[in-house]
Amino acid sequence: MTAPRIRAAGPEDLDTVLAFWKTAAEGTSISDDRDGVELLVARDPGALLLAESDGEPVGTVIAGFDGWRCHLYRLAVHPGRRRQGIASALLAAAEERFVRLGGRRVDAMVLTRNETAHHAWRAAGYTPQEQWRRWVKPFPE
Repeated sequence: MTAPRIRAAGPEDLDTVLAFWKTAAEGTSISDDRDGVELLVARDPGALLLAESDGEPVGTVIAGFDGWRCHLYRLAVHPGRRRQGIASALLAAAEERFVRLGGRRVDAMVLTRNETAHHAWRAAGYTPQEQWRRWVKPFPE
């Protein structure tokens, strides 16, 4: 088993990433389809980070920067490869990207029910902000 290589995912990786999320990601989003991820990669080519080992995906994170704030989404590690430092490596790559872009603080979308993830985020130095709640409004198709 080789150490994972982390790189920006491109349009050619989208089907692989979407299939990977079905195995490794917790929950689903309205944007978890080819159109949504294609738009992300076109709009911000460095945002979708992919960790690969022996040519296979083992982790992802979306490191989005809107010019003002840094946001993390879809941190996912293959179930058979967890607790091997892949999430830490992805977060380090995302944080390096944000610093390079001029970011000053990062937030992460983490499901309330995903207690396992809470431990990983805390270990990486993140803390919940209980005074904030996410409000959403889907657009009609």
